[in-house]
Amino acid sequence: MSEQRKHIEVVAAIIKKGNTILATQRGYGDLKDGWEFPGGKIEPGEAHEVALKREIQEELKAEIAVQEHIITVEYSGYEKFDLTMHCYLCSLLNDSDITLLEHEAAKWLSKDTLYTVDWLPADIEAVDAIYKRL
Repeated sequence: MSEQRKHIEVVAAIIKKGNTILATQRGYGDLKDGWEFPGGKIEPGEAHEVALKREIQEELKAEIAVQEHIITVEYSGYEKFDLTMHCYLCSLLNDSDITLLEHEAAKWLSKDTLYTVDWLPADIEAVDAIYKRL
């Protein structure tokens, strides 16, 4: 009998500033160095918006406004787990600066530069969805 794969449910913030979107580079784990939208795991019983605000505070030391759901990505191509990623368009509050607490790099990408980083596979569908809106 095969072992059941681990399933992880996360939220991701597509943070828009002007005509740019924030991409962050993972600084740890099996997916280290891959580029992603910041965010993280949803705690049991936690609303998506609450999870997003908490994760962005923990990862970027920034406050965000959650604006709208963009896409939910179901991805099963990772070696160790399957992923459900709920992606939301967000903006920084109070002209917050970001402080990288868990990532090794960050870039603000325009429509022309959106595909210039090595996005993690699960994030590609969200990148494609936001590209159409920029």
